[in-house]
Amino acid sequence: MKGPTPLKRHPAIVSFSKDHHFGLLLVWKIRQGLAKEVDAERISNYILFFFTEDLEKHFKDEEQLLFCKLPVNDTLRKQAEKEHQSIYNLINAIQKNKNDTDLIRRLADDLERHIRFEERELFNHLQNIIPPDVLEEIAAGTSNNDKATNEKWKDVFWEEK
Repeated sequence: MKGPTPLKRHPAIVSFSKDHHFGLLLVWKIRQGLAKEVDAERISNYILFFFTEDLEKHFKDEEQLLFCKLPVNDTLRKQAEKEHQSIYNLINAIQKNKNDTDLIRRLADDLERHIRFEERELFNHLQNIIPPDVLEEIAAGTSNNDKATNEKWKDVFWEEK
């Protein structure tokens, strides 16, 4: 028996889903580094670099282009904004203590959970609520984040043996 057919993503949302791939790749790299007992500061430096180069822009685009299209009291909007704030707080904590593997692990877990929530619940909700003409405006306003982030980063700790 076949399961339900996935909802086709509107192009305005596809760009955000593609960004999520890179967020999940960050989670994988963090976990690889932790499993290989790479120095926590090296992992933290990459997290902070990736956040500045990629994730922060993605969060701002979501907040300014998507979340604001939902009512202020929308439960899923509130959850998404709360999770963003929690991740911002973890990034700030990692900046202050780059050797704390518990913070690093928590960031990986929280980021993965957040991405899964957006993909499985929030984006479907957004597509059902936001009118198609507004989605078209959003598609035109999304920034092209530079996905060559890894080319700028030389310490590939996640590949160590």
